[in-house]
Amino acid sequence: MAQRARPRAGTAAGVAIGAAVGYNIANVGPAAEVVSHAYGIRLGLVGLLTTALFVTHLIMQIPGGKLVDRHGARTLAGIALAVIAAGNVVALITASFPLGILGRLIAGLGTGIGFIAGSDYVRATVGSATAQGLYGASAVGGGGVALAVVPLAASAFGWRAPYATALIVACVVLPCLLLVPRDRRKGEALRRSAAPIAEIVRDSRLYALAIAHTASFAFSVIIGNWTVSLLQDDGYGRQLGGAVAALTLLGGLVTRPLGGRALQQWGARAAPLLALSMLCGAGGTVLLLLDAPLPVRIVGAAVLGLAAGVPFAAAFSGAQAIRRDAPGAAIGFINTCATLVIAVGAPLVGVSFSFAGHGRAGFAVVALLWALSAFAVLPSKLPRVATG
Repeated sequence: MAQRARPRAGTAAGVAIGAAVGYNIANVGPAAEVVSHAYGIRLGLVGLLTTALFVTHLIMQIPGGKLVDRHGARTLAGIALAVIAAGNVVALITASFPLGILGRLIAGLGTGIGFIAGSDYVRATVGSATAQGLYGASAVGGGGVALAVVPLAASAFGWRAPYATALIVACVVLPCLLLVPRDRRKGEALRRSAAPIAEIVRDSRLYALAIAHTASFAFSVIIGNWTVSLLQDDGYGRQLGGAVAALTLLGGLVTRPLGGRALQQWGARAAPLLALSMLCGAGGTVLLLLDAPLPVRIVGAAVLGLAAGVPFAAAFSGAQAIRRDAPGAAIGFINTCATLVIAVGAPLVGVSFSFAGHGRAGFAVVALLWALSAFAVLPSKLPRVATG
């Protein structure tokens, strides 16, 4: 009974960690208009709040993976959630753009460690690609929940809505970690990752997996963060825009676990799904950016979100299988690539709202890059690994 309960508890804990971390990746974008007015800045500059989080998130990817490999996933997940809470407290102090940037930089340290810790915790306590997909669903689902909740909370909390709701989520999950299974035995000696960081970065077997995760995760986060502003410029309300934007991330709740299940059952035969998902993500982005009837744009957001979830389990389980000597650091490298694209891409798409088309040029570039990524993840380009 205890042996059967451990995987269930491990999966549940991983889902909670993923949701608490993922909420912070998309909580500012849906309140961009409110935040820009409160801070007294142009709308495009709000994208720097997303960039600030992902800068420190990026910095902590590989070092955070090394820390997880050495000290354990549950311990680092708790530390990460505490740091996320602290960052949101700083941002809540007053309506100051510099203070908001500082708070996001602090929170990014926590999300950077926490995202890897959650993935490694699931690997250590459960170990299946399906469970890894469920973890991924919770992480992207947390962002999707933020896209839907923050516009509603903004009516009551104003500019504080992104930070207050993220603080609540972190404070709910943090004490629960004391009740979940350990990912290593009590008293077990600390271990060092066998592989140096430079060796992980030079491992070309990880590159196609990095592209798969970057194109799916990074592009969906960028589009999700700016969808509310795009729809508001077209005359739709903030709450309706938040509901549509949520689809760009919530679709992963369905397809990240299904992608993991497909990988677990079909193995290499599931590889063509990755390239197909890239094309579907690009197509969904095009439908969303068009000045078309709202149902068409809703379909685009839904297709985009569903497509973005497919590669997650293949990328993460594959990286962990390739680098069994340093699974946390391998995940850190994969996520570093996606984080860098978000940090650079989010403000650039924001700047495109200053041009004719009100952001459509930025969305179009994302769609093009997403489609081109299909060539990099064709079955012939993917490494052959055994995943559990």
